[in-house]
Amino acid sequence: MSDDTTTATSSVAVNDGVKKVRAKHDEHGHLTDFGYVQIFVILAVITAVEVAFSYIDMPTPVFLVGLFGMMIVKFYLVAAEFMHLKYDAKMFAGFFVTGIVLAVAVYMIFMSASQLWQSF
Repeated sequence: MSDDTTTATSSVAVNDGVKKVRAKHDEHGHLTDFGYVQIFVILAVITAVEVAFSYIDMPTPVFLVGLFGMMIVKFYLVAAEFMHLKYDAKMFAGFFVTGIVLAVAVYMIFMSASQLWQSF
């Protein structure tokens, strides 16, 4: 009989722990379903503008700055809202910002190097 009581007690303790974790998780203020749809529409519009950019004749610096700007906005929306970094510790956001800065730097270095090698 005591084994049944111990099992029931630990089951209640686990359920209480799960409820506390869920309550703490819900305090974050996550987006509603409509909010996620809004983010999706914003991302789709930005992607359409990026595609349209490729058909518009413009100076290369304007083209690159425009694309990088849209890329950073899309990165922020995905990381902040879909990955919930907006509600997590700032350390995690720092990791992602460091990642995007390094990715842009490597891309710029690659583009610079490829332009340099074309002249030889």
